[in-house]
Amino acid sequence: MPFSDYKTALVTGASTGMGAAIVERFCREGLEVHALARNAERLKELAERTGCIPHAIDVCDLAAVTRLTEQVPFDIVVNNAGVSRKGSILDASVEDVDVQVEVNLQAVLHIVRLTMPGMVARDRGHIVNISSIAAIYNFGGNSIYHATKAGIHALSRQLRVDATGKRVRVTEICPGRVATDIFGHVHGDIEAARKQFIDGFELPLPSDIADAIAFAIAAPLAVNISNMEILPTLQVPGGLTTIKRD
Repeated sequence: MPFSDYKTALVTGASTGMGAAIVERFCREGLEVHALARNAERLKELAERTGCIPHAIDVCDLAAVTRLTEQVPFDIVVNNAGVSRKGSILDASVEDVDVQVEVNLQAVLHIVRLTMPGMVARDRGHIVNISSIAAIYNFGGNSIYHATKAGIHALSRQLRVDATGKRVRVTEICPGRVATDIFGHVHGDIEAARKQFIDGFELPLPSDIADAIAFAIAAPLAVNISNMEILPTLQVPGGLTTIKRD
């Protein structure tokens, strides 16, 4: 179904990084794009640059999100907002668990609950869930993040079952390392994290992720691109560790 068959889009986590790039890409396609994020100043700048409609809303503010979804029948929903905390479950705090479950999984469930029934009723719609290679592969640390993104992976597949017989498509995007500031937010020092995780690496840009999403949405009606793993060419996930104890 080409972009011309859709009119409205909702993008969460829209103020920076992949979210902002997705907003920009959708606006170029002529959609009415509603950009949702907490940072009002960055949303204002994004709106001035792209023409999107900004909503300075916390994705976990269920009352505000509910009001928005009641006002606008969204044809496309991109669940992009997410948080991560470093460390394994062995040293996780109560807040580490609660905030990641609330933002990464619970908020997505509510947004889908609020928007997908309308898509099914109209026999038209596309849900894009941004998960992570952490949903599929295991690597050290970030245990809670892995668990929440695995939940999004399972949800994305289940949604297609829930919409059986309707032209409602679901795409899961599983990015590897992308050149964004997420590592700085995790580690608390954006500049130091950029030097450690971004500078000197050949990485996909946020615009590359936005283009991949646009490709999935622009596919013919009979085509549902259900899952994309998007990694740097020089990044390989997986591995095997065997510990020998004396």
